[in-house]
Amino acid sequence: MQIIKKITGLTKKYPRPVVALGMFDGVHLGHASVINHAIDIAKKIDGTALVFTFSNHPLTIIAPDDAPLMIGSKNLRREIFADLGVDVLIEIPFTKDFSKKSPEEFLELLQEKIAPAYVVTGPNYTFGRFGRGNGRLLLREAENYGFKAEVCQTFTVERKIVSSTRIRALIAAGDLISANQLLGRNFTYAGEVVNGDKRGRKIGFPTANLEIADHRAMLPNGAYIVRVKVRGKFFNGIANIGNNPTFKVARRRLEVFIDNFSENIYGEEIFVSFVSKLRDEKIFASVEELKAQLNEDLRIMKNATVN
Repeated sequence: MQIIKKITGLTKKYPRPVVALGMFDGVHLGHASVINHAIDIAKKIDGTALVFTFSNHPLTIIAPDDAPLMIGSKNLRREIFADLGVDVLIEIPFTKDFSKKSPEEFLELLQEKIAPAYVVTGPNYTFGRFGRGNGRLLLREAENYGFKAEVCQTFTVERKIVSSTRIRALIAAGDLISANQLLGRNFTYAGEVVNGDKRGRKIGFPTANLEIADHRAMLPNGAYIVRVKVRGKFFNGIANIGNNPTFKVARRRLEVFIDNFSENIYGEEIFVSFVSKLRDEKIFASVEELKAQLNEDLRIMKNATVN
């Protein structure tokens, strides 16, 4: 999948482009349905499947205090796009200048830089200054800009609308089962492994430590069964989210014990996918008590079906 990060990198070199428009935070089932529809059209017309999105949420520029917590990381989103079969990802920064574009100016940009054959969006997609552009305008004006437009229907699971807002609420509430159902995969936190206190190593449970960014959605504190992607390979593991109250760690973080793995991965990005919750966060009276609990967590993890 080719990735374009600047508007200046856009050219009309792609044959019969089919463009999926959206922020696609988390790339949940509703997002995937829009992107898959664009991919299907591209296959039918022997065209190119493109996703046009932003590297930052528009609200971080328009109304920073209202910007939502992001469900996924930039690299995770890219991996999902590639797995879906996207040919080209246009991922440009949303800036103050870009926020001033009218809906018509945005459509002109698409026409001049990409010349799409089709443009596909979800039912709630808006574009242009103050979000004045919507599906109705897109369908009405598409022909004037040289392309066909399709607005996908609302995607539901068990008669409930799938949305990033709903998934964020489920993650915050700790409803991992429902969040994973709407995402269509396990909720995943991607981050760079940083130096920790190395206490886990001393008791036989070395952990990869990840900082929890303030702008990212995260589950409540506790221990979880996880699936970890490291250097392109998958491992089972146990993750703890919290402040490590036994040792009075101040900053909330994610600590991951990766089963059957002992390589040095400091500074590398890993992907931690949450399968199920083991227990709430606890304060242990001693290191021996903590070690006994970790061994029990490991036993449960090994007996569980981890996908």
